[in-house]
Amino acid sequence: MTARDEVAAGWSRGGDDEEERGMGQQHGGAEEAGTHGHAHGHGGDPGEVRHDREFWEDRYRSAPRVWSGRPNPQLVDEVGDLAPGRALDVACGEGGDALWLAGRGWAVTAVDLAQTALDRVAAAAAEAGPEVAGRVRTERADIATWDAGDGAYDLVTTHFLHLPPAVRAVAFDRMARAVAPGGTLLVVAHHASDLRTTIGRPDLPELFFDPEDVVAALDPADWEVPVAEARPRTATDPDGREVTIRDTVVRAVRRG
Repeated sequence: MTARDEVAAGWSRGGDDEEERGMGQQHGGAEEAGTHGHAHGHGGDPGEVRHDREFWEDRYRSAPRVWSGRPNPQLVDEVGDLAPGRALDVACGEGGDALWLAGRGWAVTAVDLAQTALDRVAAAAAEAGPEVAGRVRTERADIATWDAGDGAYDLVTTHFLHLPPAVRAVAFDRMARAVAPGGTLLVVAHHASDLRTTIGRPDLPELFFDPEDVVAALDPADWEVPVAEARPRTATDPDGREVTIRDTVVRAVRRG
């Protein structure tokens, strides 16, 4: 699969993204084995963006492991002090976030488009031991069509889920509805300002969004928004240079 093929497939789901080395051609995870995961690289026709299972199954089958297995740092920062409950990890990848949550006592439903990814979540959970494995349930689903249920989770989290705008709106609405009263919605994504850096984001600006885009979809009568920012962090570009990039980070709490 070429870099252009991956750009054409779009950023249809997330995964972990702690480090940016090697992302000049592909998108997504922290320390993949020799590369990183979803559709980074420049060029590509925005009209070719896809959100389909076949691409992601092939992507995961292309390597024994795609992501680092570590939790995303924004998840750790924003959720670490919450009391555990029921969590939904959307676009869970190979489960770094889901296993971290389960290890802290959360009962986690890990959802992804690719069964290959979910099989790796289950294997990693089993390796972590029965206590963690007993708290992780996997489900293959497309968040654009899957209904997670109203108010079913105390935490709904997604990292680096970059979808075409119309699909993104539907997906985020479903995720917001799945948050229980008093529960938390956490959305983390690459910020559009990264396009002005050398980190290697694709030239598909419609796949990026600002914190304000997430907040605008939440009824202020129903939600408090303690965090909505373009949060800077340091990363290494494909040429080994340190650069400042930004993550869209929104943490919202449904009013009880």
